[in-house]
Amino acid sequence: MTEIPRMISLEEAQDLVLSHTTRMPAETVPLIEASGRVAAEDITSDMDVSPFAHAAMDGFAVRLADFPDSKTGLPIELDVIAEVPAGATYEGRIEAGQCVRIMTGAALPADADAVVKYEIVENVVGDGRAGSRVRFCATPAARANIREAGEEAKEGEVVVRAGEIINPAGIGFLAGCGALEASVYRRPRVAVIPIGSELVEPSEKPGPGHIRNSNGYAMAACAHAAGAICGMLPIVPDNEDALASAVKEACKTHDFVVTTGGASNGDFDFIKPVVERLGTLYMTTVNMRPGKAQTFGIVDGTPVFGLPGNPAAAYMGFSLIIRPALRAMQGYSALEHPHVQACITRGKKKKDPRRIFERATIARNEEGALEVTPAKNQSSGLFGVIQRSNCIAVIPEGLDPVSEGDLVECILLDVPEEAIV
Repeated sequence: MTEIPRMISLEEAQDLVLSHTTRMPAETVPLIEASGRVAAEDITSDMDVSPFAHAAMDGFAVRLADFPDSKTGLPIELDVIAEVPAGATYEGRIEAGQCVRIMTGAALPADADAVVKYEIVENVVGDGRAGSRVRFCATPAARANIREAGEEAKEGEVVVRAGEIINPAGIGFLAGCGALEASVYRRPRVAVIPIGSELVEPSEKPGPGHIRNSNGYAMAACAHAAGAICGMLPIVPDNEDALASAVKEACKTHDFVVTTGGASNGDFDFIKPVVERLGTLYMTTVNMRPGKAQTFGIVDGTPVFGLPGNPAAAYMGFSLIIRPALRAMQGYSALEHPHVQACITRGKKKKDPRRIFERATIARNEEGALEVTPAKNQSSGLFGVIQRSNCIAVIPEGLDPVSEGDLVECILLDVPEEAIV
C-alpha cells in the first residue's frame, strides 16, 4: 500500500506546487490584450519618441537671444508672426524681435530654443494670435517647456523588458513606439471540477439534501482573478470511476485541474485515491485551518489540486497555494499578496495547534495605526464572511493564546501582489 504523504506546512505546500508547475510558453497577442500580462521578450521602439522637439504647453516659441541675461532690460515685447497648432509645423525663420504662438504638441520651430507658457504673457496689441504684439516679464530658461526629440525612447531602444508587467500606461507607451502586438506568457487553462452528489447548478432550486454549486463558481472566479482562462466542467457525483474519468479528460486539454469537494477521508471522498491511481500523489494535508485537507499530485504531466468542500477551506487553499502557482506560470515574479503587521482587536484562545487563518477586516484607527478585526463568525461553510473581509489574520501555530492588542501577521487580499506596503 502506498504511504500517505505527511502533513506539511503551508510554505512546504507552496514550494511543492511551484516545483511541479512550469512557465507557460509565449504567445503574441494584439497590444490591448497584453495589458496586465508579462512580457516574454524585450520590445523595442521603431523610432525616436517623440520624433521631433515639441511644445510641452500652449505658449510662445521664442529665441533666447531676444532676452536679457538679467532683469535689467525687462520686460520686452515681441511680434507674433505665426501660429502653430498641434499637427502642423512652421518652416519659416524667427527673426530678432519675433515669436511664434504654439500649441501643446506642435513641432518647435527651428530658430526657437524655449517656450513661454501663454498664461504669463501679456497682450500689448491684439489677442496673442498672428499679427499681435506681446510682452514678456521674465527670461525663460534654455529649452524651457520643450519636450526633446527622443526624450522618451530612441529608435531601437528596449522600451519594455522581458519579465515586465505591461500596464495600461505601458500599452500607450508601446503604441507610441510602433508596437501593434506583444509577446507575453500564455494564460494557463484551468479546469474546475465540482464534486458531490448533493450539488445542483445555481439555476436550480435545491431539493431536500441538495445545495447549489457555489464552490465551483467561486474557484472559477479565483482562477479568473489570477489571470487564468477558466473552464468549469460538469458536476461529478461521488463516484470514484466517474471522477477518475473527468480528471483524466480534463488533463488532456488543460494546464491545471482544480477539484472542489471530496478531499477529506470520508467514505465518499475520492480525489486522493483518484490522483494516486492516475498519477503521482504528493500532498494530502497541510498544517492550516481552515483547509487541512488539500490534495495535490500530477496526472499525465498536469498538476491536479483537490480542494476541500467547505467554502472557506477551499478559498484559503486556492488563495494561498494555487494562486501563487498560477501567477508563476504566467511569468509574474511577485507571487503572494502583501503581508503587514496589525494589532488585533479581539483576543483568541487556541485549542487547535495548527496555523489559523481568520477572515478579517483591516483598517487604520484614529492614530493611524493598523488594526485588524476578525469576523465574529469563522465558520468554514460561509462565503459571505469572505466577501465582507479584506484580509486574513494569521494566528501562529501552537497553543499560545493571542491577546487583544497583540501584533499579528495579516495577508492583504485586496492588494495586488506587486504592491509595496
